Amino acid sequence: MINLGVLQHAFEVKDYKFDSGPSLFSGFESRGPQANPLAQVLDALGETIPCAKYDSWMVYLPEADFLSRIGPTEFLKDLEKYASANAVQEWKKLLDAILPLSTAAMALPPLSIRGDLGVISTAGARYAPSLLKSFAAMGPQGALGATKLLRPFSEIVDSLGLKDPFVRNWVDLLAFLLAGVKSNGILSAEMIYMFAEWYKPGCVLEYPLHGSGAIVEALVRGIQKFGGRISLRSHVEKIVVENGRAVGVRLRSGQFIRAKKAVVSNASMWDTVNLLPEESVPKTFQERVNSTPQCESFMHLHLGFDAEGLREDLGIHHIVVNDWTRGVDADQNVVLISVPSVLSPDLAPPGKHVLHAYTPGTEPFEIWEGLDRRSDEYKKLKAERAEVNLLILAVHHL
Repeated sequence: MINLGVLQHAFEVKDYKFDSGPSLFSGFESRGPQANPLAQVLDALGETIPCAKYDSWMVYLPEADFLSRIGPTEFLKDLEKYASANAVQEWKKLLDAILPLSTAAMALPPLSIRGDLGVISTAGARYAPSLLKSFAAMGPQGALGATKLLRPFSEIVDSLGLKDPFVRNWVDLLAFLLAGVKSNGILSAEMIYMFAEWYKPGCVLEYPLHGSGAIVEALVRGIQKFGGRISLRSHVEKIVVENGRAVGVRLRSGQFIRAKKAVVSNASMWDTVNLLPEESVPKTFQERVNSTPQCESFMHLHLGFDAEGLREDLGIHHIVVNDWTRGVDADQNVVLISVPSVLSPDLAPPGKHVLHAYTPGTEPFEIWEGLDRRSDEYKKLKAERAEVNLLILAVHHL
């Protein structure tokens, strides 16, 4: 396997194959404009990814530990048992309000959704016919509500007068799992798209057989199939701009690679701006980039362990929330755990499992600043900060 992938790469240690990034997927088999963006790319490349299918994850909340299933009715049973009758009614009210909007959300392909005025071009103009058709189907009230799609999802929750703590906390958790922010930081279109995918009849979650590295392998095959070339260890020193247009990149080695059509950067916005000549970037855009806050970092734990004595229904995903009052984005408050060998046994030797536990985007950068990675101080802090993952595994007998 080509060792690339950045966030989605996999690595192998003594016959254990570990995922380094996310493992919660859905929609690999979807097709058409409303499909999962990755599925659209794979479809264009003529590549498929065999997946194991499942419909639940285990949650460990202050209220209770329970298996949460996706689908239109299963979560109502959880609310009735672990929350309150009021929570059931508020959840129904939320679904009744937003699922009709999913027609409009689905009319906007995920690739077209953005949080700035460019959405007029990428979404509004290009997909106007399908949007108008969806508005007509929803009626005047629904069409009026569809204007909220590009506003924070919390505004919809607030407008419905939802007060139940469990419902509001759960909505924040879903937003956090989806985008690393609470409901006040995510576009309604994204959340409604997810609700339509996860709370419809027959919905499933998917995990790529042979690990998430299979996604990278499929993309590599597709790129090379169409004459593309992948260059590893090719540090880009700068993006070359001529007459107001990016025409290529210059590598640290001095080599210049000219673009046939365009330069597409998958670096962060901060790094991309730094690669561009200062005079080529409008000052207003530079200011916006510089004022955009970064999310915090991640603390990962990768384990290979003996499967003997574990319950047979272990499941792939386990989500732990220690304290709702601190917020799902609080330091070390939420821990995500994946045991992908449950669904793809080839990721571990016979009788073994692989596990990936991490705090998702809540590890403060400042406590690591100035530390030498080779120093004893760094190693000591790393052991201390990783302890939360080990403690969670011990407390919940994983």
